[in-house]
Amino acid sequence: MIIAIDGPAAAGKGTLARRIAETYGFHHLDTGLTYRAAAKALLDAGLPLDDEAIAEAMARKVDLGGLDRTILSRHEIGEAASKIAVMPAVRRALVEAQRRFAGKTPGAVLDGRDIGTVVCPDAPVKLYVTASVAVRARRRYEEIVEAGGSADYDAIFEDVKRRDERDMGRTDSPLKPAEDAYLLDTSEMSIEAAFQKAKSIVDTALSRNA
Repeated sequence: MIIAIDGPAAAGKGTLARRIAETYGFHHLDTGLTYRAAAKALLDAGLPLDDEAIAEAMARKVDLGGLDRTILSRHEIGEAASKIAVMPAVRRALVEAQRRFAGKTPGAVLDGRDIGTVVCPDAPVKLYVTASVAVRARRRYEEIVEAGGSADYDAIFEDVKRRDERDMGRTDSPLKPAEDAYLLDTSEMSIEAAFQKAKSIVDTALSRNA
């Protein structure tokens, strides 16, 4: 069983993916962290971020079992990841690794930007989780403040909007819903409501595959 969850930044797809994986005893992979891990390896080695061959070599060494969300969530790593994520060779290398992960038994939940369209187009369950830019910016702002940090809502709003444009506008694997994906707009939905909706979709797919 493969569950593909796509959507823009701060829509809630990661939280949803982790909860679904935990509920069904499936493996979980935040594919965005794979790009961040490759970027961190380049930064740690003092290597350039604009050399596709070097970036691809680092991407092929990423250990999907050793992704530390806390470390990889740092802003500078995210910025570096966005630079190498547009490189076709890097994407190919990481997509290969992500597909291998998707084959784990008894099932896998992958979340990212192109799971249902590129990585696992034959996944029996595809969800596209979204929310308005304003709602996603507010969530990110509140997340930072609750963690004791300081944040500027307007700057976060512009950053979220910029990321959307970059993700949706790239030529290789742009962010978009798969044609057969279930759309979950969480703008006015709690994570519990979103989870229950997703769970009913997964349960239906599992009963079909039984």
